[in-house]
Amino acid sequence: MEIVLDRDEARRIAVRAQRLDSAHSPALVPLVEHLTFLQLDPTAAIAPSADLIAFARLGSAYRPEQLQQAVERDRTLYELKAQDDPVQPPFAMVRPVSDLALNLDRMRTGPIAGSWQAWLDANVRFREDVLDRLRDSGPLLSKDIPDTAQVPWQSTGWTHEKNVTHMLELLQRRGVVAVSGRIGRQRTWDLAERVYPSGIEAVPEAEASGLRDGRRLRALGIARPQLVGGAGVAARVDGSDREWRVDPDAVGLPFTGRAALLSPFDRLIHDRVRSLELFGFEYLLEMYKPAAQRRWGYFALPILHEDRLVGKLDATADRTTGVLRVDAVHEDEPFDARTRDDVDLSVDDLAAWLGLTVRRP
Repeated sequence: MEIVLDRDEARRIAVRAQRLDSAHSPALVPLVEHLTFLQLDPTAAIAPSADLIAFARLGSAYRPEQLQQAVERDRTLYELKAQDDPVQPPFAMVRPVSDLALNLDRMRTGPIAGSWQAWLDANVRFREDVLDRLRDSGPLLSKDIPDTAQVPWQSTGWTHEKNVTHMLELLQRRGVVAVSGRIGRQRTWDLAERVYPSGIEAVPEAEASGLRDGRRLRALGIARPQLVGGAGVAARVDGSDREWRVDPDAVGLPFTGRAALLSPFDRLIHDRVRSLELFGFEYLLEMYKPAAQRRWGYFALPILHEDRLVGKLDATADRTTGVLRVDAVHEDEPFDARTRDDVDLSVDDLAAWLGLTVRRP
């Protein structure tokens, strides 16, 4: 069976699936259970990415302390560095503990790149030293764990010879250690058995893989097959030559949109191919570019209006002066009066949530 969708319906499926239509989600943990994760990123030109993603869906009822409480006290969310789909590198995220069973078998038995496995095999004593230190004194910051590596980790990147951090992250991927919390931006580590709830029975990977694909598609609504496997049903979108998979339960539902300011890491826009095909939206995170080469700004927020991505907000939160400074609103096409009013209101709401005053050009 193949479902044929016009582009308007495909966009609305995507927006609804990401909980960005008119109905705000009720609470943080159910939201993350639906989205499957919140991406963590330390950049806070306006606010950390996870907080922006939650605010866009929960509104001013969301406070960043709720995320910390869910991870560190309630243990309803857990932090890890992992992949969301097979075509991207690992990144830091928080996931719901309710999906831990779908990841445990993969964590314990999944393949590790040859160079990483070779490094682990060459550092058996170091591995045991790290685990013994956590067992006796955890939770600990990585800097509080002695580096007894027999073979230093070699890299051309920032992880070069950061042996303790690299060992902890590899052991986390194996489900042996876990992030217990954070002190500022630094992770504290402990044995996984003291962080994750007991009694969780791992779903075998052969079954869990398909279940994860299905959950990912439910959160995206419509996606390219390489991101969701065989989940959902085949779909064709008018004007697109690509193959798509769609959640059949998301088709044909009523839609009422709204305006929202999105994190650059928001999953509505993360797949740039889908953004171009369905929304006609071009976006690039420019914080790694020299200032003179930026088109939209250091940490420009994509602007959603109803079922369209209509522009980018270039703004900075200056907490010293108590101001959300709006440097530019880049309109992909000229806004009509209603769109402009809705976007201005969204900027005001964001500033109020941050406890800042808006300063416009």
